[in-house]
Amino acid sequence: MSRFLRKTFTTGSSLARLSQQIRYQSIASATHQSGPSKVTHPDADNNPKTLEILAESDKYILNTYSKPSLVFTHGKGCYLYDQSNRRYLDFCAGIAVNALGHADEEMTQVLAEQASQLVHLSNLFHHQWSGELAKALVESTKASSAFQASKVFLANSGTEANEGALKFMRKWGKIISDKDDKFEIVSCSNGFHGRSMGALSCTPNPKYQKPFLPLVPGVKHIDFNDVESIKANITEKTCGVIVEPVQGEGGIFPAKVEFLRAMRKRCDEVGALLVFDEIQCGLGRTGKLWAFENFPSDVVPDILTLAKPLANGFPIGAILMNDKVADKIKIGDHGTTFGGNPLGCRVALSVFNRISRPEFLANVNETGAHLKQGLRNITNGNPLVKEVRGLGLILGVEFTVDPTPIVKMARERGLIVITASNNTVRLVPPLILTKEEADQGLAILKDCFEEFKAQTPV
Repeated sequence: MSRFLRKTFTTGSSLARLSQQIRYQSIASATHQSGPSKVTHPDADNNPKTLEILAESDKYILNTYSKPSLVFTHGKGCYLYDQSNRRYLDFCAGIAVNALGHADEEMTQVLAEQASQLVHLSNLFHHQWSGELAKALVESTKASSAFQASKVFLANSGTEANEGALKFMRKWGKIISDKDDKFEIVSCSNGFHGRSMGALSCTPNPKYQKPFLPLVPGVKHIDFNDVESIKANITEKTCGVIVEPVQGEGGIFPAKVEFLRAMRKRCDEVGALLVFDEIQCGLGRTGKLWAFENFPSDVVPDILTLAKPLANGFPIGAILMNDKVADKIKIGDHGTTFGGNPLGCRVALSVFNRISRPEFLANVNETGAHLKQGLRNITNGNPLVKEVRGLGLILGVEFTVDPTPIVKMARERGLIVITASNNTVRLVPPLILTKEEADQGLAILKDCFEEFKAQTPV
C-alpha cells in the first residue's frame, strides 16, 4: 500500500475511510471472481483495519526490515492468521524459532503459571529454573554427543550468546599465551553470527558491515569448506574460530566433514577454541539435537551457542562450554540483566525437554526427508534451480537468479517462505510439521516455481 494512502488513512477523515473500504470490497469481490487464478491471499485484498495499524505504527517504529502490508493476529500449530482471518501455512517459523509452532498449549500453561509466581529476579540471586535448564542442556548434550559440555551461560538471544563466546575466546587467548598477540578470531565466508559489533565483525558480508566500519579488530575470514585455507589463517595468534555446522542465512550450506575435522585439528595444534554457532541449525532443526552430531564423533566444539527455538519464541540464548573454557571464566567476566530469568528458563526447560525426545527428532528426520524429496520432485528439470540442499527441516532451494519474487507469490497463495543469501529460498517450518502439511506447502511451491520460471528469461 502506498505511503500516500497510509497518510490519508491517518487523517481520521470519514470520507477517506469510506473510500478505502469501498476499494477493499471491490478488490475482494474481484478476487473471489478470479476463476482459474491460484492466488488466494492477494496482498491488496487487505482488511482496512490493517492500514490503520500500519499507518500508526509507521509514526513511531524505526523500520529496519522490509515487511509486507499484513498484520498477523494469531496462530495455531503450523498456521498463521492475518487481520482478515486468512490462514497461512508457515514455513518460516519466526526464522527457525517457533519449533513447536504457534499457540502451543503446554508452553502457554507454563508461561501463565510461572508469570504468576516470578518473572524476573536478577542474577544477584538464585532461582531453581536456571540450574534445571543448565543441567538439562549439559546432560542431554553429553548423552547424545561426544561434546563434553560442563557449564552454561544464559543470555537473551543468539547474538548475545555469540558476543559472550567471542569474549570467552579473547580471555582464553590472554591466559594461555605469554604474548599479547593471541587475540585473532577466525570466521567463515557466508557466515552469519549477528548484528552487534563483535558478531557483525565475524559476519563477512559487506552489505551488513560497510555502514558500521571500522569493526572490531583482529577478525579474519576464510572460505567456508575450503580446507586449504585453514592452516594459513588459523595460527598461533588465533584465540578462537567460530563456524556454523550448517549455514542458515548464508544459503543452507552444510559444512563438509573434512573441513570441520581439519578445523578441529588445527585449533588443537595452535591452542585455539572452536565455537559452533548452532543458533539456527541446532536444537533439533537437522533431525538431531545438535547439527554437529551429523558429523563424526571427533568433530566437536569447545563452545556451542544456541538460541532461536530454545523457548519457542520467548527470548533466551545460551552458551555451552567444556571445562577448559569454563575454568577460565571468573566472577565479573561477563554479565546480563535479563539473561537466565525465571520465566525464560522455565519455558525453555519445558520446550527443550520436548525437542530433545528421540521420537520428536525422529519425526523431524522423517518429515524433513519427505519435504526434501518433494522439493527435488517439483524442481526436477527446472533450468532456474541449481540445487536442493539441507538437513532435517532446514532446507534451501538455490536458483540461478534472485528468487525473491517467489516469496510474494507464495504468500499470496497462503504460504510463508523466506530467502537466504546465494539466491536461495529458505524453508525452516515448525519442527512439528506433518507430511500432509509438507505436501500442502509443496503444492503451493510447485505453482510458484512454475510461474517464476514462466516470468524469468532463461
